[in-house]
Amino acid sequence: MADFRTTSLADQVFEKLEKDIILGVYPRGEILTELKLAEQLGVSRTPIREALRRLEQEQLIEDTGKGSLVLGLTPENLIDIMDIRIHVEPMVAYYATVNQTPEGIAELSHVIDLLEFYCTKHDVEHLLQEDNLFHNTVCNMCGRTVMKNILLPLIRKTGKYRQIATDNHQQQEKSFEEHREIYRAILSGDADLAAQLTASHIEQAKKNMIERYEHIWAKP
Repeated sequence: MADFRTTSLADQVFEKLEKDIILGVYPRGEILTELKLAEQLGVSRTPIREALRRLEQEQLIEDTGKGSLVLGLTPENLIDIMDIRIHVEPMVAYYATVNQTPEGIAELSHVIDLLEFYCTKHDVEHLLQEDNLFHNTVCNMCGRTVMKNILLPLIRKTGKYRQIATDNHQQQEKSFEEHREIYRAILSGDADLAAQLTASHIEQAKKNMIERYEHIWAKP
């Protein structure tokens, strides 16, 4: 953990464990203990304890009294998250189009440029970052506080889960084209088309993620 600099040690531990649980490094059913994790990560038990508390809040683990039981990402959780996005995010895209500002469009245009750049470089890490930023930007443009408060945490969760579902270059290119079409619809002021394209994009993302997670869910 010595190479981390910019965030607190507890945040670093949390992000490391969250990623490893999502990717199946710690499989569903495994018991994690503070002592075991402290030895593995080379840190004290204090940041481990804080990280485990946050992981329990995220429902990725469950305290058993003898350690933390890994729950991981269940099919039900992923399907629920994506189904909520499928219903809410098209409305967000609709209102982002109606309520667009020059500043919002400029930010969205910049994100599209970066998505295209990282897609050509096969840079999965930065693609995921810009993918999340695209959806966050549309969300922030919509001007609907309740929708924004519902959607932003789900975008963050989905961004974490998509780490395992974004290594196929054809899918990366298709996803980029979908983002660009949504951007063009917003830019043109066609709110209905922006909503329709967003619904299709989230449906496809849901399908891709479920397909790629099947091998993790199949583990005993």
